[in-house]
Amino acid sequence: MNSNDTYLAVFLGSGDGPRRATWNALSDDQRRAREQEGMAAWGAWVETHRDSIVDIGGPLGRTKRVSGDGVADVSNNLAVYVVVRAASHDAAARMFEDHPHFTHFPGDAVEVMPILPIPGA
Repeated sequence: MNSNDTYLAVFLGSGDGPRRATWNALSDDQRRAREQEGMAAWGAWVETHRDSIVDIGGPLGRTKRVSGDGVADVSNNLAVYVVVRAASHDAAARMFEDHPHFTHFPGDAVEVMPILPIPGA
C-alpha cells in the first residue's frame, strides 16, 4: 500500500425512504431483535476488517451547514463514517459489500472515496 491507500466510507440512510418505512413498521420487539442481530453482524464485520480499519468512525449527529450566509441547521442522508486502508478503490468498496448497514439495518448504501493527499504538502 502507498500513501494513497486510505478511503473514507460514508454510510447513507434516508429518514423517509421505503427501507426506513419497513423498519418503522416493525414492532418494538422485532426492531430490538433486528438491532441485536445487526450489531453482532457489524461487530463481525469490524473483526473481519480490523487490519484495514484506520478509524472506526461512528454515527453522525445533526448537521450544521456553514457558508457565507452564516450557520444553518440542515438535513442530509449521512449516517456513519469509517476510514479504511485498501490496495485499491475497488478493494475498499468491496469491503462494504453485504454490510449490516443495509442487510440488517434500514441504511441505503455506503459510498467509498479515496482520501487524497493535500496538494503541495
